[in-house]
Amino acid sequence: MTIAVLFGGSSYEHEISIVSAITMKKVFKHNQLKFIFVDSNRAFYAIDSNNMKSKYFASGEYTKAKKLSLDSKGFSFSTFLGSKTFDCDVFLNLIHGRDGEDAKIASLMEFYGLPYISPRIEASVMSYNKLYTKHFARELGVMTLEYQHLHKNDKRELRLELPVIVKPSRLGSSIGVSIVKTQEALDYALDVAFELDSDVIIEPFVEGIKEYNLAGTKTDRWELSLVEEPQKEAFLDFDKKYMDFARDTQVLQASIDESLKAKLHESFKRIYDPLFLGSIIRCDFFVVDDNVYLNEINPIPGSMGNYLFDDFEAMVERLAHHLPQEKPIAISYQYIHSIQQAKGKA
Repeated sequence: MTIAVLFGGSSYEHEISIVSAITMKKVFKHNQLKFIFVDSNRAFYAIDSNNMKSKYFASGEYTKAKKLSLDSKGFSFSTFLGSKTFDCDVFLNLIHGRDGEDAKIASLMEFYGLPYISPRIEASVMSYNKLYTKHFARELGVMTLEYQHLHKNDKRELRLELPVIVKPSRLGSSIGVSIVKTQEALDYALDVAFELDSDVIIEPFVEGIKEYNLAGTKTDRWELSLVEEPQKEAFLDFDKKYMDFARDTQVLQASIDESLKAKLHESFKRIYDPLFLGSIIRCDFFVVDDNVYLNEINPIPGSMGNYLFDDFEAMVERLAHHLPQEKPIAISYQYIHSIQQAKGKA
């Protein structure tokens, strides 16, 4: 199978996406990978596998690669003899943040009828915005921590008790995230977040809270990862997340009992099916007094969370054969014909 990895994008997480794509090259041993880089101007480039090195992109050398165009036949590039198709069996969306997670890439793929592994349009829109994610989870009966939403034009009146954590509503990788322990620090944290987004989510910061990560997908069966207990730090900042996305060796299963594991699985399944069919997502959960709370949905995890699975590559291959299919709509122009006939102009 030939898989084309889309990465880059016009996003604050552009560089993390590059790291993810380079890591993906290490993970796949049996299927052929091709790479399509989306630069900050949203131009598409076919990248030779040998050039999948961070310096190649940081230096701008990628502009010497074949530039791609996209239409109903897929991606193609120009040659002396005309246009040549960029062949692959399936596309893998590995663009973190804007463009990849906000439904732009999903919309392109859907519009042109291209097979792709990624959250679909509705799933992307919902999971890209932390406020929408809260509403979605609660509607499904999955608990979330108490929170406060603030728009940049709102009065900065904090309803929650300190300490709190301030997050831009539409950013990942801990970009713009601050832990606030004093009233004096709140304004600065909000200034930082509002530089990046017009909306923020404020949540209680609970020292020592238990956190667990669970990834998965649904092919002809449920394929759930091991449960990971992340590093015990206050939170992973951008630099730590950057390194985290380069992982390509499996982590250890969290030491939890079967009852808690079953609760995590149940919450994940409620969130995933049916909205996220066709994708590999990771859900980050909090556990308080044996109750499971959704923290965030990672619709396109760093390196797709490969380090959480026994055989990530085989799972991707199975998923490629079980992607949702958009229902075709037959256009017969029956209504227009009937109008014309009624007017005697058939």
